[in-house]
Amino acid sequence: MAKQTSPPGNYVKKQTLTVAVCVALAVGFAGGLVFGVYKSTPRKMGAGGMPPGVATRTQARNQGPAVADLEKETADHPDDAAAWARLGHRYFDSNQVQKAIGAYEKSLALNTKNADVWTDLGVMYRRSGKPKKALEAFDTAMRVDPKHEVSRFNKGIVLLHDLKDRRGAIRAWESLLAINPFAMAPNGQSVDQMVQMLKKMPKP
Repeated sequence: MAKQTSPPGNYVKKQTLTVAVCVALAVGFAGGLVFGVYKSTPRKMGAGGMPPGVATRTQARNQGPAVADLEKETADHPDDAAAWARLGHRYFDSNQVQKAIGAYEKSLALNTKNADVWTDLGVMYRRSGKPKKALEAFDTAMRVDPKHEVSRFNKGIVLLHDLKDRRGAIRAWESLLAINPFAMAPNGQSVDQMVQMLKKMPKP
C-alpha cells in the first residue's frame, strides 16, 4: 500500500509512513491470487504485506487538507516540493490520475531524491496505461534508495502482468527478498512463495 514530509497502489505506497496503503489496481496472479501495485507508505513489507497502523494513517489521511486547500498551497508556494507531493497524494487517492502525475512530476522536479514519490508516480503511470514509464519510475526510486522495497514489489507486478516478463518479475522479487526475506504481498502470501510458484510454472 510517499509523502515528501513524507509516505502497495498500491502495487506496494508512500513515505514518512504518514500515508495509507491502498490497492491501486487489482490484477490477476497465477493460482488465483490477486494483487495490485502499492502506494509507497511502507518501507518494510512485513507479515500480511501491510505495515502496522495502516487504519490510523488512512483515517488521518482522509481527515487531511482538502484538494482545494492543497491546490491553493501549491499556487502560493510553487517551489515547495512537499506541497506538490501532498497534492499528488490527494489526487492519487481520488483516482485523478493525470493530475496526480502532474503534481508528482512538479514535486520531483524540485526534489529528485524522494523514492516514495517516484514510486507513487510509477503507480500512476501504470494506472494511466504506461507500464514502461512506471518501470522507469520504480527503477529511479531504487537508485535513490537502494533498500526501497515497495518499488521492487511494484516492478515485479508490472513486469509480470503488463509486460508478460516472468523472468524479469522473478528477478525483481528476488532483489526484494535479498533486502527483506520476510516480505509479504498484501494478501498475506510471502514474496518467496510467489517466486517459487512462478519458477514452477511451465514455460509459455
